[in-house]
Amino acid sequence: MKFTYKKYGEDILRPVIPIEIHYNNLEVPYEVLVDSGADISIFDSSLASILGINIFIGIKKQIIGATGFPENMYLHTILIKVGDLKFKIEVGFMNINTNSYGIVGQKGFFNKFIVKFDLKKEEIEIKERA
Repeated sequence: MKFTYKKYGEDILRPVIPIEIHYNNLEVPYEVLVDSGADISIFDSSLASILGINIFIGIKKQIIGATGFPENMYLHTILIKVGDLKFKIEVGFMNINTNSYGIVGQKGFFNKFIVKFDLKKEEIEIKERA
């Protein structure tokens, strides 16, 4: 599967791809940043509300991001669809101060796919691991 980098402003490109989230008979489109530096996938808590997920019944974990300050997230297993592939993934829900996109990281995404970033071509290629 190939995806085009998404443009933010005039000169910012990011490897943001469309996915679908399947939960409780809902199919919700969402975008995620494919982030090789993220340990786990993180989605905004507003999405959990749309899906009907009470994030606080999930497993509470602390995460330290780019700011260096610890924040709480709540782990839940959901089903996502990337291209034609559906799979379960553990996601940490938290306030990420943006409703524009979530993050997919090492555990749950990179361990399932081979990912190739090509900034010059402005494309990201994702292949399912055999």
